[in-house]
Amino acid sequence: MSSVQIFSSFWLFGLINNVLYVVILSAAVDLVGPTAPKAIVLMADVLPSFICKLTAPFYIQIIPYHVRIWILAGLSGTGMLIISLVDSLTLSLCGIVLASVSSGLGEITFLQLTHYYTDISLHGWSSGTGGAGLIGSFVFMLLTTIIGISPRTTLLIFSIVPCVLVAAFFLMLPSRSRLVRNCPASNEEIQHIFCPTVPIGSTQDISPDALPIIRGEAEDGAEEMTKYEHRTFKDHILVTVERIKPYFVPYMGPLFTVYMAEYIINQGISPTLLFPLKDMPFAHFRDAYVTYSTLYQTGVFISRSSGALVKLDHLYIPSLLQVVNLLACVLQSMFMWLPNIYLVFLLVFYEGLLGGLSYVNTFRAVAERTDISEREFAMGCVGMSDSGGIVVAAIFSMFLEPSLCSYQVSNGRPWCSLQ
Repeated sequence: MSSVQIFSSFWLFGLINNVLYVVILSAAVDLVGPTAPKAIVLMADVLPSFICKLTAPFYIQIIPYHVRIWILAGLSGTGMLIISLVDSLTLSLCGIVLASVSSGLGEITFLQLTHYYTDISLHGWSSGTGGAGLIGSFVFMLLTTIIGISPRTTLLIFSIVPCVLVAAFFLMLPSRSRLVRNCPASNEEIQHIFCPTVPIGSTQDISPDALPIIRGEAEDGAEEMTKYEHRTFKDHILVTVERIKPYFVPYMGPLFTVYMAEYIINQGISPTLLFPLKDMPFAHFRDAYVTYSTLYQTGVFISRSSGALVKLDHLYIPSLLQVVNLLACVLQSMFMWLPNIYLVFLLVFYEGLLGGLSYVNTFRAVAERTDISEREFAMGCVGMSDSGGIVVAAIFSMFLEPSLCSYQVSNGRPWCSLQ
């Protein structure tokens, strides 16, 4: 099994798991209209995901990976069909909730799965999630703004995407049984990939029973269930909370802060970062919002793909810079201190760079600094902090966007109320 195959598999996992989340946010203005807060869509898109991530450390270990994949595909595919085929905002939000649960469970699943592979898997995942933002927002902008396909039809097209996730997992990622059957027990690459605790060059034989249950060919999680069945539910919760605590300040805090700041910008401020239509390269005001989303995701893709090249150990630096970026965007919305939209484009692109830089370096640091016995758990629990930041941003943005828009209208700038 080559490194290219590992990277490609995890790149697709990152792409497919996150692309629908991005597309839904890009369609926010089309789903709720120009006057309703776009944070309604953000809340429906992220709160279920956050709840899933928050509770996952208490149960996720008993669900085999192959079962999780079918759950992910079923939830996201059904959610997108509902969003694209119904006109009711309430039903559309229900579809968004299903897709959100899939995204949250998927991120936990694939971050934990990187524990069983070389570092290239984490680089592939991070790059794929960045690619999801770029591809999702760009394709949505291409189909709706440039080609002119309706947003609902575009969302229907994206409903077939989850099939790729199933194919990538079952066809590209080698199964446990095939690995044992086709590879010699002493193969160093296989030992290093599937048994990270076995150093390269070790003469230790690799037993089929020592391999992780990735496809669920054996026991289907029964071993994990046995491990926890002697604990009471209260004991299990207390033990899990104690395991999470060491990750709060060094990893979860910076990631929470950077995501809270950038999603306040994305959903609470960017819909109000407008100029007169004659001063923008668009035919409609809604096109500015979609373009901001694409530029932001471009920055995210570039920085999330830089994990092997750029290493940042001081994780609070991008968080603090993103807070400064947030203040700059609030001032732009209120006082238009930047004279044209092209400078706002640059600011939004920079925002994406900071967010992606924080994400990839946070999980790199977790992988490098965490004891191998705790790494799979750590990857899963740290993943809840970005969603936590987005939830807080959504709550705040539901009040911020209407306030900024009202301020603009009262000062002779009604563009935010138009579409």
